[in-house]
Amino acid sequence: MDCGIRDVLDRIGDKWSVLVIVELSSGARRFRELQRSIEGISQRMLTLTVRRLERDGLVTRTVYPTVPPQVTYQLTGRGSSLTHLLRQLADWSLEHKEDIGRSREMYDNENPGQTIR
Repeated sequence: MDCGIRDVLDRIGDKWSVLVIVELSSGARRFRELQRSIEGISQRMLTLTVRRLERDGLVTRTVYPTVPPQVTYQLTGRGSSLTHLLRQLADWSLEHKEDIGRSREMYDNENPGQTIR
């Protein structure tokens, strides 16, 4: 049961995990609501992501006895403790995305034929 720093950072630094945590920071969501709010995520990837987050104790899954069953996801206390950090990272990304795009374009123009992406 290795749960070192790298293992934890791999999970919370994963693109989809970050987006799910940010979306759940505003409250519990149903699966389809989450899927609609996260552009580009497939049903399979969302399922895998919320299961991993649940396994790590960051998200709870609640199944309601309805037909069909209604399932909601919400952050645990541990998951909620990450939200301010991830929001800061998301805000930083929004603030700098255009500059980073320009830097990438400039680098690519100065280094034709290289394959770094």
